[in-house]
Amino acid sequence: MGYENILYEPRDGIGYITFNRPKVLNALNHATLTELQQALEAARDDAAVRVLIVTGAGDKAFVAGADISELARMNPVTGQETSLYGQGVIRNFETMGKPSIAAINGFALGGGCELALACSMRVASKTARIGQPEVKLGIMPGYGGSQRLSRLVGKGLAHEMILTGEMISAEEALRIGLVNRVTEPGELISTCEAIAKKIMAMAPLAVRYSMEAIERGAEMPQEAGLYLEATLFGLCAATDDMREGTRAFLEKRPALFKGK
Repeated sequence: MGYENILYEPRDGIGYITFNRPKVLNALNHATLTELQQALEAARDDAAVRVLIVTGAGDKAFVAGADISELARMNPVTGQETSLYGQGVIRNFETMGKPSIAAINGFALGGGCELALACSMRVASKTARIGQPEVKLGIMPGYGGSQRLSRLVGKGLAHEMILTGEMISAEEALRIGLVNRVTEPGELISTCEAIAKKIMAMAPLAVRYSMEAIERGAEMPQEAGLYLEATLFGLCAATDDMREGTRAFLEKRPALFKGK
């Protein structure tokens, strides 16, 4: 499938998604979100793709927000539709059953920050700047930022970031738990690939069920989350990979997982 606003390349078990609008700092417009949806569906349905790495073209921006020219034309009805559409596309990162790593190589603002928040983990270049500046435009986060940011860093810090609209540095994002790691710019993708390869060495179904327990359990009372964990643990016990993993451990050899 041809794309105009993104690049998608599955290679060696990793699906690379690159937002490719560097002249507008990779801003998200409706067409870009539609292409992202298509790429995510392709990755979801491709058994060879185990992990996604998401980044932006150029060295200035991951995604520097939504396309302001589109936002300026919104009315109450189209505004809600725009928000729901973006939320639906980005939600795929949490429900597709495959981990995703946001490689934040520059500005991750507004919708770009919200997209990164939906990924399983975030790695930032030292040059990255992250924020939710929507209030400066007379709007608020619309692609999930008001919900995911508070769950990730707490209500106080989420209030500060969203209500002031100020950007934070990569180092500050690491301090508050918004990103997992900070790297030199030239090491960003290789660091993400190293994490991806560690994940790819694990049992695919165990990875998928672990993600489901984390994603769904985070929204449940602890007792319900524990029951979900036990149910998914039981499913793992029915897999060939569990038998292979335990046998390999006892035989002191590397496991050969097949995702079955």
